[in-house]
Amino acid sequence: MAQTPGTSSPTVLVVDDEENISYLVSSALRLAGLTVEAAATGGEALELAARVRPQVVVLDVMLPDLDGFEVLRRLRAGGCLAPVLFLTARGDTADRVRGLTSGGDDYITKPFALEELVARVHVALRRAGTQAAPTARHQVHDLVLDEDQHRVWRGETEVHLTATEFSLLRILLTNAGRVVTRAQILDHVWQYDFAGETAIIESFVSTLRKKVDGVEPKLIHTVRGVGYTVREPG
Repeated sequence: MAQTPGTSSPTVLVVDDEENISYLVSSALRLAGLTVEAAATGGEALELAARVRPQVVVLDVMLPDLDGFEVLRRLRAGGCLAPVLFLTARGDTADRVRGLTSGGDDYITKPFALEELVARVHVALRRAGTQAAPTARHQVHDLVLDEDQHRVWRGETEVHLTATEFSLLRILLTNAGRVVTRAQILDHVWQYDFAGETAIIESFVSTLRKKVDGVEPKLIHTVRGVGYTVREPG
């Protein structure tokens, strides 16, 4: 199968010390086709920003070391001109005004809808003149999923999947190297809760393995008590 040249997607730096929020936001942005780096402190955010040069920063105001306003000041002083979206539980007018007048581009108050946050990140990218690159093709080792064609290959062999199997493989590939929990799989593949019943996931993963993991090396792995992951061999 002929390979198309790889494309890179804009990088979003997510800065939040609340692990659950950071994980949810990062996962939503990755599923939207963006590259994500995450930091839990202001200091870590500044180091990452200097290294990866993000196109957008999603920045919590209340961090354990520096507050978000100081992180923004240092980002700008260091030459980072990426749009900054403040993400915070502090929603009073004074904080909003301070966030926007200090150089922030948007201000999102918790709780929020992930779909809205993703939409605002894309708006920020458009304003900055950075369009998300096509992310229709996902690949780990010799396993390739093409969203535009709705086709899957393992090496030179095309693999025929049902719509549900395709959706399951897509969430695993778009989070390659990371563990996708059973709850996330239920939410993104079936889009409703099975009231804690996860046997359906195990059944579909088993079928998916037979279709795409019947050769070496094995790419789909179970993380006991958590979920599943697809990762490069070795």
